[in-house]
Amino acid sequence: MAQASHMKAAEHHEAAAKSHRTAAEHHGKGDHAAAHSHSTKAHEHSTGAHGASTEAHGKSTTSAKM
Repeated sequence: MAQASHMKAAEHHEAAAKSHRTAAEHHGKGDHAAAHSHSTKAHEHSTGAHGASTEAHGKSTTSAKM
């Protein structure tokens, strides 16, 4: 089960990175409203990644003790 948690964390990390890149592209084009929207989405994904990573770490630690 720990592997599924790690995959979920990786998916959130990838989504956050994509949103950050998209925000940077919009910012470079001067579309600050869209950049802000994508930055907000990136923050949400980063928060999700942190939670999923913490969960995955906990499951890995528990599995290692067994």
